[in-house]
Amino acid sequence: MKLFNSALGRNITYVHPAFFIISGFSGIPNIQQYYVFLFFVYVVSVLGNTVVMAVIFLDHNLRTPKYIAVFNLAFVDLLGNTVLVPKVLDIFLFNHPFISYNDCLTFFFFCYTCLCMQSLNLVALSYDRLIAIIFPLHYQVKVTHRFMFSMIIFFWVFVIITVLISVGLLTRLSFCNSVVINSYFCDHGQIYRLACNDYFPSYFISFLYPIIILWLPLGFILISYLCICYTLVKVATVKEGLKAFKTCVGHLSLVAIYFFPLLITFTLMEKIHPNARIINLSLTSVFPPMLNPIVYVLQTQEIKDSVKKLLKIKCKSKITVQN
Repeated sequence: MKLFNSALGRNITYVHPAFFIISGFSGIPNIQQYYVFLFFVYVVSVLGNTVVMAVIFLDHNLRTPKYIAVFNLAFVDLLGNTVLVPKVLDIFLFNHPFISYNDCLTFFFFCYTCLCMQSLNLVALSYDRLIAIIFPLHYQVKVTHRFMFSMIIFFWVFVIITVLISVGLLTRLSFCNSVVINSYFCDHGQIYRLACNDYFPSYFISFLYPIIILWLPLGFILISYLCICYTLVKVATVKEGLKAFKTCVGHLSLVAIYFFPLLITFTLMEKIHPNARIINLSLTSVFPPMLNPIVYVLQTQEIKDSVKKLLKIKCKSKITVQN
Protein backbone atom coordinates (compact mmCIF):
# COMPACT_ATOMS: atom_id res chain seq x y z
CA MET A 1 0.00 0.00 0.00
CA LYS A 2 2.94 2.35 0.60
CA LEU A 3 3.97 1.85 -3.03
CA PHE A 4 0.40 2.55 -4.16
CA ASN A 5 0.23 5.78 -2.17
CA SER A 6 3.69 6.95 -3.19
CA ALA A 7 2.82 6.45 -6.86
CA LEU A 8 -0.32 8.57 -6.61
CA GLY A 9 0.69 11.24 -4.14
CA ARG A 10 4.20 11.52 -2.72
CA ASN A 11 3.79 14.36 -0.24
CA ILE A 12 0.27 13.69 1.02
CA THR A 13 -0.25 12.48 4.59
CA TYR A 14 -3.38 10.51 5.35
CA VAL A 15 -4.92 10.17 8.81
CA HIS A 16 -5.59 6.51 9.50
CA PRO A 17 -7.27 5.45 12.75
CA ALA A 18 -5.74 2.82 15.00
CA PHE A 19 -9.01 0.88 14.84
CA PHE A 20 -12.61 0.85 13.66
CA ILE A 21 -15.67 -0.06 15.71
CA ILE A 22 -18.17 -2.40 14.02
CA SER A 23 -21.63 -1.79 15.45
CA GLY A 24 -24.01 -3.33 12.92
CA PHE A 25 -26.11 -5.60 15.14
CA SER A 26 -26.17 -3.29 18.15
CA GLY A 27 -29.64 -2.47 19.44
CA ILE A 28 -31.46 -5.26 17.55
CA PRO A 29 -33.82 -7.15 19.91
CA ASN A 30 -33.25 -10.91 20.51
CA ILE A 31 -30.09 -10.77 18.42
CA GLN A 32 -28.47 -13.56 20.46
CA GLN A 33 -30.80 -16.07 18.78
CA TYR A 34 -29.63 -14.80 15.39
CA TYR A 35 -26.01 -15.49 16.35
CA VAL A 36 -26.93 -19.10 17.15
CA PHE A 37 -28.61 -19.30 13.75
CA LEU A 38 -25.48 -17.92 12.05
CA PHE A 39 -23.37 -20.56 13.78
CA PHE A 40 -25.75 -23.29 12.55
CA VAL A 41 -25.56 -21.88 8.99
CA TYR A 42 -21.76 -21.86 9.18
CA VAL A 43 -21.55 -25.49 10.34
CA VAL A 44 -23.91 -26.68 7.59
CA SER A 45 -21.95 -24.64 5.03
CA VAL A 46 -18.61 -26.11 6.08
CA LEU A 47 -19.94 -29.68 6.06
CA GLY A 48 -21.82 -29.32 2.76
CA ASN A 49 -19.06 -27.64 0.78
CA THR A 50 -16.42 -29.98 2.19
CA VAL A 51 -18.51 -32.98 1.08
CA VAL A 52 -18.94 -31.57 -2.44
CA MET A 53 -15.21 -30.86 -2.77
CA ALA A 54 -14.28 -34.29 -1.40
CA VAL A 55 -16.69 -36.13 -3.73
CA ILE A 56 -15.40 -34.29 -6.81
CA PHE A 57 -11.79 -34.89 -5.76
CA LEU A 58 -12.26 -38.60 -5.01
CA ASP A 59 -14.43 -39.56 -8.00
CA HIS A 60 -12.39 -39.48 -11.22
CA ASN A 61 -15.62 -39.48 -13.27
CA LEU A 62 -16.42 -36.01 -11.91
CA ARG A 63 -13.13 -34.46 -12.98
CA THR A 64 -14.77 -32.73 -15.93
CA PRO A 65 -14.67 -29.01 -16.82
CA LYS A 66 -18.13 -28.51 -15.33
CA TYR A 67 -17.14 -29.96 -11.97
CA ILE A 68 -13.92 -27.96 -11.92
CA ALA A 69 -16.22 -24.91 -11.72
CA VAL A 70 -18.43 -26.62 -9.14
CA PHE A 71 -15.34 -27.46 -7.04
CA ASN A 72 -14.19 -23.85 -7.24
CA LEU A 73 -17.64 -22.60 -6.22
CA ALA A 74 -17.64 -24.91 -3.19
CA PHE A 75 -14.14 -23.69 -2.27
CA VAL A 76 -15.19 -20.03 -2.58
CA ASP A 77 -18.33 -20.66 -0.52
CA LEU A 78 -16.32 -22.41 2.17
CA LEU A 79 -13.69 -19.67 2.24
CA GLY A 80 -16.27 -16.87 2.22
CA ASN A 81 -18.30 -18.15 5.16
CA THR A 82 -15.13 -19.08 7.07
CA VAL A 83 -13.83 -15.54 6.65
CA LEU A 84 -17.13 -13.89 7.56
CA VAL A 85 -19.13 -15.87 10.13
CA PRO A 86 -16.47 -16.64 12.81
CA LYS A 87 -15.34 -13.00 12.76
CA VAL A 88 -18.93 -11.73 13.02
CA LEU A 89 -19.55 -14.04 15.99
CA ASP A 90 -16.31 -12.90 17.62
CA ILE A 91 -17.24 -9.23 17.15
CA PHE A 92 -20.83 -9.35 18.34
CA LEU A 93 -21.33 -12.52 20.38
CA PHE A 94 -18.08 -12.19 22.35
CA ASN A 95 -18.21 -8.37 22.36
CA HIS A 96 -14.99 -7.57 20.46
CA PRO A 97 -16.21 -4.68 18.27
CA PHE A 98 -12.77 -3.10 17.90
CA ILE A 99 -10.85 -4.10 14.79
CA SER A 100 -7.50 -2.62 13.79
CA TYR A 101 -7.23 -0.53 10.62
CA ASN A 102 -5.12 -3.10 8.73
CA ASP A 103 -7.24 -6.04 9.93
CA CYS A 104 -10.37 -4.23 8.76
CA LEU A 105 -8.96 -3.75 5.25
CA THR A 106 -7.88 -7.40 5.17
CA PHE A 107 -11.37 -8.47 6.33
CA PHE A 108 -12.90 -6.31 3.59
CA PHE A 109 -10.56 -7.76 0.94
CA PHE A 110 -11.41 -11.41 1.63
CA CYS A 111 -15.16 -10.81 2.02
CA TYR A 112 -15.46 -8.91 -1.26
CA THR A 113 -13.16 -11.30 -3.12
CA CYS A 114 -15.33 -14.29 -2.19
CA LEU A 115 -18.57 -12.41 -2.89
CA CYS A 116 -17.37 -11.42 -6.37
CA MET A 117 -16.01 -14.88 -7.16
CA GLN A 118 -19.36 -16.49 -6.33
CA SER A 119 -21.00 -14.35 -9.01
CA LEU A 120 -18.35 -14.94 -11.69
CA ASN A 121 -18.25 -18.66 -10.94
CA LEU A 122 -21.95 -18.83 -11.81
CA VAL A 123 -21.02 -17.26 -15.16
CA ALA A 124 -18.54 -20.09 -15.77
CA LEU A 125 -21.22 -22.68 -15.00
CA SER A 126 -23.68 -20.84 -17.24
CA TYR A 127 -21.21 -20.88 -20.14
CA ASP A 128 -20.68 -24.61 -19.62
CA ARG A 129 -24.43 -25.30 -19.88
CA LEU A 130 -24.76 -22.96 -22.88
CA ILE A 131 -22.16 -24.81 -24.94
CA ALA A 132 -23.30 -28.26 -23.74
CA ILE A 133 -26.85 -27.70 -24.98
CA ILE A 134 -26.44 -25.43 -28.01
CA PHE A 135 -23.23 -26.99 -29.38
CA PRO A 136 -23.23 -30.54 -27.95
CA LEU A 137 -21.03 -31.96 -30.73
CA HIS A 138 -18.38 -29.29 -30.12
CA TYR A 139 -18.55 -29.35 -26.31
CA GLN A 140 -15.43 -31.50 -25.85
CA VAL A 141 -13.46 -29.10 -28.05
CA LYS A 142 -14.82 -25.78 -26.76
CA VAL A 143 -15.01 -26.56 -23.02
CA THR A 144 -11.78 -28.33 -22.14
CA HIS A 145 -10.08 -28.69 -18.77
CA ARG A 146 -7.52 -26.13 -19.85
CA PHE A 147 -10.21 -23.67 -20.93
CA MET A 148 -12.14 -23.98 -17.66
CA PHE A 149 -8.98 -23.65 -15.56
CA SER A 150 -7.98 -20.58 -17.60
CA MET A 151 -11.41 -18.99 -17.16
CA ILE A 152 -11.44 -19.52 -13.41
CA ILE A 153 -7.86 -18.28 -13.00
CA PHE A 154 -8.76 -15.18 -15.05
CA PHE A 155 -11.75 -14.54 -12.79
CA TRP A 156 -9.58 -14.89 -9.67
CA VAL A 157 -6.93 -12.51 -11.01
CA PHE A 158 -9.56 -10.00 -12.16
CA VAL A 159 -11.38 -10.02 -8.82
CA ILE A 160 -8.21 -9.81 -6.73
CA ILE A 161 -6.88 -6.86 -8.75
CA THR A 162 -10.26 -5.09 -8.62
CA VAL A 163 -10.62 -5.51 -4.86
CA LEU A 164 -6.98 -4.52 -4.28
CA ILE A 165 -7.66 -1.27 -6.16
CA SER A 166 -10.58 -0.64 -3.79
CA VAL A 167 -8.34 -1.32 -0.78
CA GLY A 168 -5.67 0.98 -2.20
CA LEU A 169 -8.21 3.80 -2.64
CA LEU A 170 -9.38 3.34 0.95
CA THR A 171 -5.82 3.83 2.19
CA ARG A 172 -5.91 7.30 0.58
CA LEU A 173 -8.76 8.40 2.84
CA SER A 174 -8.35 10.33 6.08
CA PHE A 175 -10.59 9.56 9.05
CA CYS A 176 -10.83 12.58 11.33
CA ASN A 177 -14.17 12.05 13.07
CA SER A 178 -16.16 8.87 13.50
CA VAL A 179 -14.63 5.39 13.27
CA VAL A 180 -17.93 3.53 13.83
CA ILE A 181 -18.88 1.22 10.94
CA ASN A 182 -22.64 0.64 10.95
CA SER A 183 -22.48 -2.81 9.37
CA TYR A 184 -21.77 -6.40 10.34
CA PHE A 185 -18.33 -6.40 8.66
CA CYS A 186 -15.85 -3.92 7.16
CA ASP A 187 -18.23 -2.81 4.44
CA HIS A 188 -16.75 -0.72 1.63
CA GLY A 189 -19.56 1.84 1.53
CA GLN A 190 -19.66 2.29 5.28
CA ILE A 191 -15.88 2.83 5.43
CA TYR A 192 -15.41 5.45 2.72
CA ARG A 193 -18.41 7.47 3.95
CA LEU A 194 -16.56 8.00 7.25
CA ALA A 195 -13.71 9.82 5.46
CA CYS A 196 -13.20 13.57 5.91
CA ASN A 197 -11.41 14.10 2.59
CA ASP A 198 -12.56 13.56 -1.00
CA TYR A 199 -13.82 9.99 -1.42
CA PHE A 200 -15.12 10.27 -4.99
CA PRO A 201 -12.81 7.51 -6.38
CA SER A 202 -14.13 5.07 -3.77
CA TYR A 203 -17.68 6.23 -4.45
CA PHE A 204 -17.16 5.63 -8.17
CA ILE A 205 -15.82 2.13 -7.48
CA SER A 206 -18.85 1.38 -5.30
CA PHE A 207 -21.07 2.49 -8.20
CA LEU A 208 -19.11 0.32 -10.64
CA TYR A 209 -19.05 -2.82 -8.47
CA PRO A 210 -22.75 -3.75 -8.79
CA ILE A 211 -22.56 -3.32 -12.59
CA ILE A 212 -19.47 -5.53 -12.99
CA ILE A 213 -20.22 -8.11 -10.31
CA LEU A 214 -24.02 -8.20 -10.28
CA TRP A 215 -25.71 -6.85 -13.40
CA LEU A 216 -23.29 -7.96 -16.14
CA PRO A 217 -23.01 -11.58 -14.85
CA LEU A 218 -26.78 -11.78 -14.34
CA GLY A 219 -27.34 -10.35 -17.82
CA PHE A 220 -25.01 -12.93 -19.39
CA ILE A 221 -26.72 -15.76 -17.49
CA LEU A 222 -30.21 -14.64 -18.52
CA ILE A 223 -29.18 -14.24 -22.17
CA SER A 224 -27.51 -17.66 -22.14
CA TYR A 225 -30.70 -19.29 -20.87
CA LEU A 226 -32.83 -17.45 -23.40
CA CYS A 227 -30.53 -18.91 -26.08
CA ILE A 228 -30.84 -22.36 -24.48
CA CYS A 229 -34.65 -22.16 -24.40
CA TYR A 230 -34.77 -20.93 -28.01
CA THR A 231 -32.54 -23.78 -29.15
CA LEU A 232 -34.55 -26.43 -27.29
CA VAL A 233 -37.84 -25.15 -28.69
CA LYS A 234 -36.47 -25.16 -32.26
CA VAL A 235 -34.59 -28.45 -32.47
CA ALA A 236 -35.75 -30.73 -29.66
CA THR A 237 -38.92 -32.63 -28.86
CA VAL A 238 -40.69 -31.86 -25.61
CA LYS A 239 -39.21 -34.93 -23.94
CA GLU A 240 -35.69 -34.17 -25.18
CA GLY A 241 -36.05 -30.51 -24.20
CA LEU A 242 -37.13 -31.36 -20.66
CA LYS A 243 -34.29 -33.85 -20.31
CA ALA A 244 -31.73 -31.29 -21.50
CA PHE A 245 -33.17 -28.51 -19.37
CA LYS A 246 -33.12 -30.77 -16.32
CA THR A 247 -29.32 -30.58 -16.41
CA CYS A 248 -29.66 -26.81 -15.85
CA VAL A 249 -31.96 -26.97 -12.82
CA GLY A 250 -29.11 -27.11 -10.31
CA HIS A 251 -27.36 -24.11 -11.85
CA LEU A 252 -30.58 -22.10 -12.13
CA SER A 253 -31.27 -22.78 -8.46
CA LEU A 254 -27.82 -21.43 -7.54
CA VAL A 255 -28.44 -18.33 -9.66
CA ALA A 256 -31.78 -17.70 -7.93
CA ILE A 257 -30.29 -18.27 -4.47
CA TYR A 258 -27.42 -15.85 -5.11
CA PHE A 259 -28.92 -13.04 -7.22
CA PHE A 260 -32.56 -12.68 -6.15
CA PRO A 261 -31.93 -11.86 -2.45
CA LEU A 262 -29.25 -9.33 -3.46
CA LEU A 263 -31.53 -7.69 -6.03
CA ILE A 264 -34.44 -7.51 -3.59
CA THR A 265 -32.25 -6.16 -0.79
CA PHE A 266 -30.60 -3.47 -2.92
CA THR A 267 -33.91 -2.52 -4.57
CA LEU A 268 -35.69 -2.03 -1.23
CA MET A 269 -32.66 -0.77 0.69
CA GLU A 270 -33.93 2.82 1.02
CA LYS A 271 -37.40 1.69 2.12
CA ILE A 272 -36.50 -0.65 4.98
CA HIS A 273 -35.22 0.01 8.50
CA PRO A 274 -31.40 0.11 8.87
CA ASN A 275 -31.49 -2.89 11.24
CA ALA A 276 -33.59 -4.87 8.76
CA ARG A 277 -31.15 -3.92 5.99
CA ILE A 278 -28.20 -5.23 8.00
CA ILE A 279 -30.01 -8.50 8.78
CA ASN A 280 -31.01 -8.92 5.12
CA LEU A 281 -27.49 -8.23 3.85
CA SER A 282 -25.96 -10.65 6.34
CA LEU A 283 -28.42 -13.36 5.30
CA THR A 284 -27.66 -12.82 1.61
CA SER A 285 -23.96 -13.20 2.46
CA VAL A 286 -24.14 -16.46 4.41
CA PHE A 287 -27.17 -18.26 2.96
CA PRO A 288 -26.02 -19.01 -0.63
CA PRO A 289 -22.77 -20.73 0.54
CA MET A 290 -24.88 -22.95 2.80
CA LEU A 291 -27.56 -23.80 0.21
CA ASN A 292 -25.33 -24.25 -2.85
CA PRO A 293 -23.92 -27.68 -1.86
CA ILE A 294 -27.36 -28.88 -0.74
CA VAL A 295 -28.86 -27.89 -4.10
CA TYR A 296 -26.08 -29.56 -6.08
CA VAL A 297 -26.19 -32.79 -4.08
CA LEU A 298 -29.98 -33.05 -4.32
CA GLN A 299 -30.45 -31.91 -7.93
CA THR A 300 -27.38 -33.25 -9.71
CA GLN A 301 -27.63 -36.94 -10.53
CA GLU A 302 -23.87 -37.40 -11.08
CA ILE A 303 -23.04 -36.18 -7.56
CA LYS A 304 -25.81 -38.29 -5.99
CA ASP A 305 -24.54 -41.37 -7.84
CA SER A 306 -20.97 -40.55 -6.82
CA VAL A 307 -21.93 -40.16 -3.15
CA LYS A 308 -23.76 -43.52 -3.23
CA LYS A 309 -20.77 -45.18 -4.92
CA LEU A 310 -18.29 -43.77 -2.41
CA LEU A 311 -20.50 -44.82 0.51
CA LYS A 312 -20.79 -48.36 -0.92
CA ILE A 313 -17.01 -48.57 -1.31
CA LYS A 314 -16.54 -47.40 2.27
CA CYS A 315 -19.09 -49.91 3.59
CA LYS A 316 -17.46 -52.76 1.63
CA SER A 317 -14.02 -51.83 2.94
CA LYS A 318 -15.33 -51.89 6.52
CA ILE A 319 -16.91 -55.29 6.00
CA THR A 320 -13.68 -56.61 4.50
CA VAL A 321 -11.63 -55.33 7.45
CA GLN A 322 -14.07 -56.88 9.96
CA ASN A 323 -13.93 -60.25 8.20
